[in-house]
Amino acid sequence: MDQDDVRGDAVAMGPYSLRDKQLGFFGRIALFFRQVMSELRKVVTPTRKELIKFTLVVLVFVLIVMGLVYGFDSLFGFVTHLVFGVPGTAPAPAQ
Repeated sequence: MDQDDVRGDAVAMGPYSLRDKQLGFFGRIALFFRQVMSELRKVVTPTRKELIKFTLVVLVFVLIVMGLVYGFDSLFGFVTHLVFGVPGTAPAPAQ
């Protein structure tokens, strides 16, 4: 591989064509920030309706996962209690 060419499609195809240049440390940092700003310009802010819908989807998903974790925890606790019993208690003597 040639060490002089800059790798990455975004660099080669972007507005800052650097195929013929070798960037130094600060040049790479500046290129990184230019690419970050370029990507941030593509971000679309959701509408209020979309934001509410996405928030509700996340909350419902979290509630479902909480229910699953609670159910598995209760199940494993019950099975553990059946298998190992209550620690520190001796069986009652037969009369």
